[in-house]
Amino acid sequence: MAEEHNEELRHLVRIMNTDLQGAKTVQYALTGIPGIGRRTARIVAESSGVDPNAVLGYLPEEEVSKLDAAIGNLENIMPNWMLNRQKDPLTGEDKHLLGTDILLTFREDINNLKKVRAYRGLRHERGLKVRGQRTKASGRRGSTVGVSRKGLASGASKKA
Repeated sequence: MAEEHNEELRHLVRIMNTDLQGAKTVQYALTGIPGIGRRTARIVAESSGVDPNAVLGYLPEEEVSKLDAAIGNLENIMPNWMLNRQKDPLTGEDKHLLGTDILLTFREDINNLKKVRAYRGLRHERGLKVRGQRTKASGRRGSTVGVSRKGLASGASKKA
């Protein structure tokens, strides 16, 4: 195995403006990019012609650039049902968001719900559960946690 990797291991490999761990295999190192999970990483590696079980830090620069190009072309590689932004409300097209685009789009969607005063937007504003969970017993946080006893509150005022 030592003869196979005669070059030095790069500990950080930069793909899609993200530093990935070079000691991991390709299929697990690519999951460090937000928006890429294990299945997507394996599809990217196989479609770019890179061995998914190869260590990322030992890959030559040409293969790293192949991975980068494949990630940029995800909409054409993956089936539509695997994309993380299907039928975008503004454009109507299927996209796969990566990196900080996921966070920005998510925040924009919530702000849009608040702006149009949708029920989900109101729940987000108030900090309540959004997806229909019960709220009487669970999901409590803040100063309302606990039980106030009537006897202590009224009894203390009578003694004073």
